[in-house]
Amino acid sequence: MSASVRTRFAPSPTGYLHIGGARTALFSWAFARHHGGQFILRIEDTDVARSTPEAVQAILDGMKWLDLRHDEGPFYQMQRMDRYKQVIAHLLADGLAYYCYTTPDELDALREHQRANNEKPRYDGRWRPAAGKTLPSPPSGVQPVVRFCNPLDGTVAWDDLVKGRIAIANEELDDLIIARADGTPTYNFCVCVDDWDMGITHVIRGDDHVNNTPRQINILRALGATVPQYAHLSMILGDDGQKLSKRHGAVSVTQYDDDGYLPEAVVNYLARLGWSHGDDEIFSREQFVQWFDLDHITPSAAQFNTEKLRWLNAHYMKQADNSRLAAEVASRLARRGVDPESGPAVEPLVALYKDRASTLVELTDALEAFFIDLHVAPELLAQHLNEPVRDALGRLATRLDSVVWEKAALSAAIKDTCTECGLKMPQVAIPLRVVLLGQPQTPSIDAVLEAFGQERVLARLKRAL
Repeated sequence: MSASVRTRFAPSPTGYLHIGGARTALFSWAFARHHGGQFILRIEDTDVARSTPEAVQAILDGMKWLDLRHDEGPFYQMQRMDRYKQVIAHLLADGLAYYCYTTPDELDALREHQRANNEKPRYDGRWRPAAGKTLPSPPSGVQPVVRFCNPLDGTVAWDDLVKGRIAIANEELDDLIIARADGTPTYNFCVCVDDWDMGITHVIRGDDHVNNTPRQINILRALGATVPQYAHLSMILGDDGQKLSKRHGAVSVTQYDDDGYLPEAVVNYLARLGWSHGDDEIFSREQFVQWFDLDHITPSAAQFNTEKLRWLNAHYMKQADNSRLAAEVASRLARRGVDPESGPAVEPLVALYKDRASTLVELTDALEAFFIDLHVAPELLAQHLNEPVRDALGRLATRLDSVVWEKAALSAAIKDTCTECGLKMPQVAIPLRVVLLGQPQTPSIDAVLEAFGQERVLARLKRAL
């Protein structure tokens, strides 16, 4: 395929960028990158009542976090109104569109009559010009809509790059309104003009748009425009097989950032929602672009699996640079009101703990105890600190006061204390963890001590004993 591939992501800013939209954006971006083409970002903001600047920013923020960089745009439909009206004027002049004066009340009555006769509710073409047909005079005080002259017979068909051949009889489609009574163009019409003007070659979008496609193809053909190839992605279901909702993960993409996921893990996970490359589960962004095409997208619904996303994120955290994770943890501590400068260096702690966490939130939770004025619950202390243990920790504190503060020496100090007191390592190490961090389980205790620092360790031991 030539480098003329041009894809687009065209969200409506009526809410956040959710997982389904992010997957559509990812696939559109990857297809363009795979073929050396262009990826265009378009904001379809003609729903003025529901579109908000905050939603626009949420979309842009989500795209930036996922690093899905567009080559052109963002283009805003509300800034292209003159162009849409110009094209509508041409369609009216060429007899490919017409003014319709049917009032909303008349349309309601028409649909009621059709339903009563077990007919499909649809506009009956009463204002559509035709040879030998006499139209009534336009009623006074009624602002007309503009309707597109949909072909009356034949079939509109396309070879969907995911779903295969789809064909719809034109008699199933009525004459679509392309401009409202106030003159504003409608969604399906704007999409056609945009795809035409922007030279879009491949439209990759959710299968909730399948019903729009035949109408858009007919409009594009009436305009003399090249019809793009279409690929409709099946929906994403939740873990339980039901339609994805907020409780499954259908939240803003930026919420995944807040919840401690790395963008590369989310991208890797999204890539496997309905697409595969053999049995490969973990791959880089570069590998994904190299492998991606539409041939291996399944037409059946994908299923969101939170545990798999957590597993992937844990993998990427293990691979991530410690300094990067340290910066993330420091930022999250600060947002909690905890000064990351009030404790030991963050990076060595990250190196110790990152293999034990699935998200940055879990990692921050584990490390927070190093930076706060920790007060261990009395019942937890009582559970772990009997008199022999208190005696052992006191002896250990004396040793730690003069030991060389490095892992090997710290390990030897703990072992010597255990021997001296006739205790096993867990009998000392677990209470020591509780006293220092309020946690009975941590990484290797000698490594924890080394990272914590002598002054802080001795201060906490003194307070507890």
